[in-house]
Amino acid sequence: MALPTVLWLIIFCYVPIFGLIMAFQELNITTGIFGSKFVGLRNFEFLFASTDAWVITRNTVCYNLVFIVINMVLAVTTALLLSELRSRLLAKSLQTIYMLPYFLSWAVVMIVLSAFLHRDYGIVNKVFISMGWQSGPVDYYQSRGLWPYLLVFINAWKGVGYQTVLYLAVISGISGEYYEAAVLDGATKRQQAWYITIPHLRLVIGISIILAMGHIFRGDFGLFHVVTKDSGRIYPVTDVIDTYIYRALTKLSNVGMATAAGMYQSVVGFALILFVNWVVNKIDPDSAMF
Repeated sequence: MALPTVLWLIIFCYVPIFGLIMAFQELNITTGIFGSKFVGLRNFEFLFASTDAWVITRNTVCYNLVFIVINMVLAVTTALLLSELRSRLLAKSLQTIYMLPYFLSWAVVMIVLSAFLHRDYGIVNKVFISMGWQSGPVDYYQSRGLWPYLLVFINAWKGVGYQTVLYLAVISGISGEYYEAAVLDGATKRQQAWYITIPHLRLVIGISIILAMGHIFRGDFGLFHVVTKDSGRIYPVTDVIDTYIYRALTKLSNVGMATAAGMYQSVVGFALILFVNWVVNKIDPDSAMF
């Protein structure tokens, strides 16, 4: 049963490691990897010497930190609320509704969002103009101040439902004897959640944080490129490392710098996993991965 997954890991995760050599080359398409000139760390120097390096790193890290905190809080809170519902039909129905956005592609999300924010036919512009809040249509795809909040909302709307199912699975496995004893001692629902449910979730929460920190230098390409329609005007608040690599490949044809940026992501992400796992080991060894 594990064979397909092992093959996938080998083909898509281990075999491409050989391509990291391009991060240290000035790639020549004609001669290929073996015939390209070795330039040492020049690609890394070019990446970090540019003003874009600070912007894309800041955006990638800050967005991911906010995503991790907000999504986890919302997922745990939603799981706690759903677990308290007595109607099994209602609980399953709400759980299904929360899960639906997770299965939508970013292209579909972009189309739906465009129906609200488009300058000419967007619902938001029409409502605001009719209510007198705007004198004319506003191009929201050119408004930088809106997108940091909007991206956080969209990411939570799409991803919280999936995380909620994970925490609900753990909650369903908690013995009812704990809650019966708590009720006899006069514990309120809030106290039961704080002293019984959440402590049982600490293992899953710890592992989720460790894995999430490994991806903190990776931006969701679909969210930051497709949903924003790759609008250049809002690059200062939407450009992340992944979109920068994409543009380096498609517009600049700079394979060496794009590979260097990808390697930078992987190395830092691996280091963060080790560091966060070490911190969790010091705090709660049972919640660490290794």
